Amino acid sequence: MADINTRSAKKRERIGAQKRKQMKAVYRAHPDVVDPGTSGLCALAVMTKAPRAGQVKTRLVPPLTPDEAAQLSICFLRDTVAAISQACGKNSCGIAVYTPIGAEAEYIDILPRGFRLVPQRGEGFGERLALAVEDLFQIGFASVCLIDSDSPSIPAKSYLDAARLLSIQGDRVVIGPSDDGGYYLIGLNKMHHRLFEKIDWSTERVLAQTRQRAAELDLEVRLLPPGYDVDDHATLRRLRDELLSDDAKSTIAIAPNTREFLCALIAQKEL
Repeated sequence: MADINTRSAKKRERIGAQKRKQMKAVYRAHPDVVDPGTSGLCALAVMTKAPRAGQVKTRLVPPLTPDEAAQLSICFLRDTVAAISQACGKNSCGIAVYTPIGAEAEYIDILPRGFRLVPQRGEGFGERLALAVEDLFQIGFASVCLIDSDSPSIPAKSYLDAARLLSIQGDRVVIGPSDDGGYYLIGLNKMHHRLFEKIDWSTERVLAQTRQRAAELDLEVRLLPPGYDVDDHATLRRLRDELLSDDAKSTIAIAPNTREFLCALIAQKEL
């Protein structure tokens, strides 16, 4: 019995050491500390809320259960960060700007190795976006792209193009427009708080108002190919059709985690 207990204790210690090593691998960036390794890089930063049942994708309940909605959120995030990782090369770095503080361990099995966690700050949505950009510039990044975690079908090329456009000399904003009148990505190579002020968030006016703010700042606006957020039953069905329909072969490399989850889900219930 003593030998068994000793082996169990050693196993727990080994697992704990592995977890601590993983945490160290993903939790590196801090907004109060300049990181020389970020100089000249574009931060491809996904905005994320810890995927806890009952707290994420609540507009998809029903048809999903709270647990299924949380699992879908995890799949969305895994597919988004995988696309970001594909876009990252010598000139970009993957970041997860997360909330709440204290949820770091929940990202260990979701984020690829080398991703960095940065905590969100602020109250309202616009303030959180503005402060995320501010913090990432403070860390030392040359440009910043904020990316939503509700659009798992955005290809890596869009993120690659955003980073490339921001690397060109001159001040500009890069936007990935969403079909609902918002955006799935906003990229800057200089801090402009005005882009996040007096915006009617979560409405169809977000993109138009952001472009108006850019015009007021005399900023060039470059648009990426459009995408869509998956945040209600209608857009969930749209995603299902895009990934699982008979003619979905053209998107076979897109959102593999979400594809697998939806395939298993529709075997149990109708979406």
